[in-house]
Amino acid sequence: MSERRPKGWPARATIVEVGLRDGLQAERAILPTETKLDLARQLIAAGIRHLELTSFVSPRAVPQLADAEELLARLGRPAGVEITALVPNAKGAERAARAGVGGMVVFLSASESHNRKNLNRGIDRSLADVAEVTMIGEAAGIPVHAALSVAFGCPFEGEVPLDRVVGIAEELAMLGIRRLSLGDTTGMATPPLVRERVEALRAKLPRLELALHFHNTRGIGLCNVMAGLDCGIDRFESSIGGLGGCPFAAGATGNVCTEDLVYLLEECGVATGIDLEAAIAAAKAFERAVGRPLPGQVMKAGPRLKLHPLDAVATATG
Repeated sequence: MSERRPKGWPARATIVEVGLRDGLQAERAILPTETKLDLARQLIAAGIRHLELTSFVSPRAVPQLADAEELLARLGRPAGVEITALVPNAKGAERAARAGVGGMVVFLSASESHNRKNLNRGIDRSLADVAEVTMIGEAAGIPVHAALSVAFGCPFEGEVPLDRVVGIAEELAMLGIRRLSLGDTTGMATPPLVRERVEALRAKLPRLELALHFHNTRGIGLCNVMAGLDCGIDRFESSIGGLGGCPFAAGATGNVCTEDLVYLLEECGVATGIDLEAAIAAAKAFERAVGRPLPGQVMKAGPRLKLHPLDAVATATG
């Protein structure tokens, strides 16, 4: 497989599955905890080893995620699986620490307007929250990572200046953050923007581990993944079936699809450790659970070399 891999691309990539959190948070129908558990176990059985399971946001803000503690307690700690959860502030971090989560992800936005929509506070206040969360995580022995929303463009403000993204990243690094995910919340990223931001952050903060989180809103999510791979990025966040979208941003459709991402990487010689057929089965289970078609492509077509009997289609006549 290595001969397929483009020059400079990593030999292996980590996929962080966010479908149970980012994917479900915008769904109106509340899924039973038992259903979420079954879906989580299917993802783990498919080879997912990094699972963003839920969020400790206010249940009033996101009712779908009100069962965070129960979900964590019932899933337990599967061997070899990193279970993380999103936390918005110190209160959420304290809940997550009591629940014994494996890792916390604190988040804020690269634009003031989206930060106020998403978190109901300004960026400066969110940075103060990050400081509190990192202290809570350190005291509990739980690693804290960060996610920066609208890092490639804001639906309210338009272009997000590069120096703002770098400046916030510097602030986060000073607060002890060692891993930062750049979020493309409403699908405004393009390959040139991806290269620009990754290269600038690498130059300024070479010790900061970067991950990329794309949405496929404008149909180029996997193109952006490839731009990230060109830059040597080896950690990507995705959602099974392409489920998801931010409930606090206009036009935020689904995430890059996990099984489509697995297909791309494996076909290009980048190992993921994920069984594609099992991931497709998990995507179909999610589709049944939410009760509507999901946008994933590989779940519909199957792997490249999936064969069909000759009599499965009509023969041309005339």
